[in-house]
Amino acid sequence: MIWTAGFRTAVISPHEQLQFSEPRGFADQTVRQVLHLAGGGAAVRIRLTNRFGHTPMTVGAAGVAVGHRQAVLTFGGAERCVIPAGEEVASDPVDLPVTAGADLVLSLYFPEKTGLVTHSHKPAEVARIADGNRVTSPGLAWTGQVEARFAVTGVDVLAAPDTTVAVAFGDSWFEGVGTTTSANHRSVDFLNRRLKRGWVVNQGIAGNRLLRDGVGEHALARFDRDVLSIPALTHVLVHFGINDLGLPGMLGEPPVTADDLVEGFRALADRAHSAGLRILAATIGPFAGAGPEISTPQGLAVRREVNEWIRTTGTFDAVFDVASAVADPDAPDHIHPALDSGDGMHLNDKGAEAMAAAVNLDDLAL
Repeated sequence: MIWTAGFRTAVISPHEQLQFSEPRGFADQTVRQVLHLAGGGAAVRIRLTNRFGHTPMTVGAAGVAVGHRQAVLTFGGAERCVIPAGEEVASDPVDLPVTAGADLVLSLYFPEKTGLVTHSHKPAEVARIADGNRVTSPGLAWTGQVEARFAVTGVDVLAAPDTTVAVAFGDSWFEGVGTTTSANHRSVDFLNRRLKRGWVVNQGIAGNRLLRDGVGEHALARFDRDVLSIPALTHVLVHFGINDLGLPGMLGEPPVTADDLVEGFRALADRAHSAGLRILAATIGPFAGAGPEISTPQGLAVRREVNEWIRTTGTFDAVFDVASAVADPDAPDHIHPALDSGDGMHLNDKGAEAMAAAVNLDDLAL
């Protein structure tokens, strides 16, 4: 048996200049969050983080539940742990068998002021907050909820040695912006429902870019941590480019060229191949309806040029043509109206399903 990723969630700093959600801190509060498992195994361990914290973070108690089964988490045998600034910890293994598609509920009690907490900011899932230590309370009299995940990066599962795991590495089109909250209708969820063997964990960050930091570290900077650290990994799926093309107009930065993006994609492919991974690249999705600051004529022209390169290059092991799958045939720089979340830049549930359907499952086989 091996430990590998049954769930992942990519995190960002609460101290970034560009914020799409309000960062939070906690004190004498319990935070309960649902983690939808991509894969299962005979036991679990939970990965907690204070990666971007400025001070040590105390977890006074922690627990997990799957259905009616509950377990207390320990860290080196102790129920309380202090995570230094910039560090991460894994819980002791818990003998709690889980299956793919199950919801694991994680409860964390923060007895002291945490400062702003490292988080996943647009996960299409909510965290619920209650006063005091309510880790073992079956029901939670919550005083607030927010769309985010806090202080967690993943769930490891104890799985068979021949388990195959892929990672969806990219932006909001993986993280799930635009899909129904708490419905598990992200493109990665739909893809996992299609798979007969193995699973895909989700490392998407809304607003993330291939080439520049801004919302999270850029793809080439976080590749080792968010991709190569996953045991038994076989494939990486990538969707980047929309934010590289759209954010410069918002931020007053120089525009990105087609050559810039091609060079970045080639570097990503080289990193994957050097690690023995197969890499599947998505064409850059349409975003012409996002407004003039984001969907500039220059940026849309670059998108078309880079997509033609993605479709015809031999750089990747496979391509999934998301752009064609979700485009309006009469206006291909736009998302099809039936698949648009309403903001011209993100997919709704049907759009996320169409994105997942664009992946040829044979390309994920070993």
